[in-house]
Amino acid sequence: MESRAMANTVRIAPRKARLVIDLIKGLEIKEAQAILKYTPKAAAPIILKVLNSAVANADHNYNMNVNNLYIKEAFVNEGVRMKRMMPNSKGQGNIIVKKTSHITIVVAERV
Repeated sequence: MESRAMANTVRIAPRKARLVIDLIKGLEIKEAQAILKYTPKAAAPIILKVLNSAVANADHNYNMNVNNLYIKEAFVNEGVRMKRMMPNSKGQGNIIVKKTSHITIVVAERV
């Protein structure tokens, strides 16, 4: 039995979010929460929120024991790219690409 939580179109670059998500793959929930709480990256609070949501889903929807949970899967996919224009010299414009992420965390119970 496993439970998942997703955060779609989060305004952080996937490359930056993957640095944080790789820290917690395969860990127990309490240990992962402690690591995310003290990681000084912008993606850490967002990933902590998704992790807490996955734990709450496991507890509420599937009646899993929260103390036996671990992170089975955690990955970040690229979301939509927002394109913005910045004025440049001689009437030109530069395109600025603002990347977004889809963050997914799957938790399961240790047997």
